[in-house]
Amino acid sequence: MADQTRPRIFSGVQPTGNMHLGGYLGAFRNWARLQDEYDTIYCIVDLHAMTVEYDPAELAAARIETAKVLIALGVDPDRSLLYNQSQVPEHAELAWILGAMTPMGVLNRMTQFKDKTARGASPNLGLYSYPVLMAADILLYRANLVPVGDDQRQHIEVTRDLAERFNNRFGEIFPIPEGYIPETSARVMSLTNPTDKMSKSDPQEKSRIDLTDEPDVIRKRIRSAVTDSDPEVRFDREDKPGISNLLEIMSACTGRSIDNLVDEYAHTGYGIFKDAVADVVIEELAPIKEAHDALDDGDVRAVLHASGIKGAEMAAATMDLVRAATGVKRF
Repeated sequence: MADQTRPRIFSGVQPTGNMHLGGYLGAFRNWARLQDEYDTIYCIVDLHAMTVEYDPAELAAARIETAKVLIALGVDPDRSLLYNQSQVPEHAELAWILGAMTPMGVLNRMTQFKDKTARGASPNLGLYSYPVLMAADILLYRANLVPVGDDQRQHIEVTRDLAERFNNRFGEIFPIPEGYIPETSARVMSLTNPTDKMSKSDPQEKSRIDLTDEPDVIRKRIRSAVTDSDPEVRFDREDKPGISNLLEIMSACTGRSIDNLVDEYAHTGYGIFKDAVADVVIEELAPIKEAHDALDDGDVRAVLHASGIKGAEMAAATMDLVRAATGVKRF
């Protein structure tokens, strides 16, 4: 476990099983790096996953698979907490206390609820109050920083607002967390519709590359990525979103600037360029797949169990303070 005198980062991931290249380059690759500078807590948020329809057996399997991928890409259980949200019931308890302080107007403004229900998700209480449980996740460990993407900025503001409301009413218990934007993150779009983000929920499998895909699958999907009829390789998000997406992927995997890549591939033709992109993606993901395939499910369960015990101890300490401050201290 990391040195808890350092700034603390909390981040959660829904248990969707295999994670894709967009999530890796946009966020998860940084999780391993953050362990060097921060006290890191990584939570598989299975309670959040229950806000939409799901199969219990698939959820149970996805929790293990998600943990396997995180360990394979470098999350070290000896330096970070890595556990399932449901292992620590204080997440739900704190969410109730914070929910009693959350104005309806705040939740009515949440765009993610509107977006998900517009796409067919059931408008249930769990989905509506998702930001409150997310706030509880973060505040339960008194985190200082939260890695955040564009789609979560509203939720971080809710978390900050609830921390301030609680502190003003009951005393200074919670740090006010800040959003953390890593320096090395990429905006990866769908391979079939490059104006949308790469997503696990996209019904078209060829729209994404999973971190454990075989090399031939990766090459086939990049070769079939939607581009345009102009054969010049250049970065132009508006007129050439598909090629721009592949350039950003290649830049993120190699560390080379997009301008440098354009200089090399501008006039090679799309076929040669796509094969070059496939080569670097395969090389980037090969160590992750190898490490993933070597992991035993039983060993991963043991890691989650042990980390959950540590998480529960930390959460209990916070909740002792919260219960005493709010008048519901246990006898």
